[in-house]
Amino acid sequence: MLNSRDSNVEVMDPGSGVQHRVPVLREPHHLVLTPARDLILVGDSGGNEMFLLDPRTGEVRRREAISNPYNLGFTPDGRRLVVTSLRRNQVDVYGWDGMALSFEGRLRAGSMPSHVTFSPDSRFAFVTLQGEAAAVAIDLETRTEVWRAEVGSEPAGILWHRGRILVGVMGGDFVAVVDPATRRADRRITVGRGAHALFMGPQDGLIYVTSRVDSRITALDPETLDPRRVYEIGGGPDCLTFDADGKIWATLRWVGRVASLDPRSGSVRTTRVGRSPHGILFTAAAVA
Repeated sequence: MLNSRDSNVEVMDPGSGVQHRVPVLREPHHLVLTPARDLILVGDSGGNEMFLLDPRTGEVRRREAISNPYNLGFTPDGRRLVVTSLRRNQVDVYGWDGMALSFEGRLRAGSMPSHVTFSPDSRFAFVTLQGEAAAVAIDLETRTEVWRAEVGSEPAGILWHRGRILVGVMGGDFVAVVDPATRRADRRITVGRGAHALFMGPQDGLIYVTSRVDSRITALDPETLDPRRVYEIGGGPDCLTFDADGKIWATLRWVGRVASLDPRSGSVRTTRVGRSPHGILFTAAAVA
């Protein structure tokens, strides 16, 4: 996981609880596993660098200069990496050949581009604009904005799901559902104040939404999108990952802890980590 205010990557063995920290530069926020699962990319937004780590040990393999990498994601076909810059109001597109990044171009997307998701054919990226209460669709071939939809104040997490785009609205208490055909938000799903990030459960297919202000995780039915279960977790849950046993790991942004949640029983245990833990990712060897 990434301790944003401590400028490090914390590597934890979820079985033994053994932890160690890998220093970065200034302010890491998000991370992603490469399509081949052989590297973890960590965006150090304050240090303007991308750290490429060994997914088993957290060891730094190499570093690359990247402009303010706040959030990042690979297209479903694995050919491109899209990087959003919350502070510099830009979205950068990189080619990925399995080993190295190649800069393809930049889009001035609007105010505070935040999270990103993709169409299944990898043609379009969808990015939330926290400063404009909108989500935009970007053509990755031409690197141009093709449409935008008003979704609500301070949109953050975004997820493509069965032909719809789901957006967590931080300035509200809901997930906005956008129809890309009409380019409008046509439904709101109440989940809790500070609705933030969305994650697909790899084993149960549920959609999990974190709400930082009301400090809860809401599980949505994948068919109806209705709330199926709510887990009250103190500390401001932010990002989630899922381990091989089906447990959900959540960074608790406000209290410097990570929570392990068993979604079947609802039991939770927490572990002390660094300050302002943010992005988190489970790999075969560790939670990193």
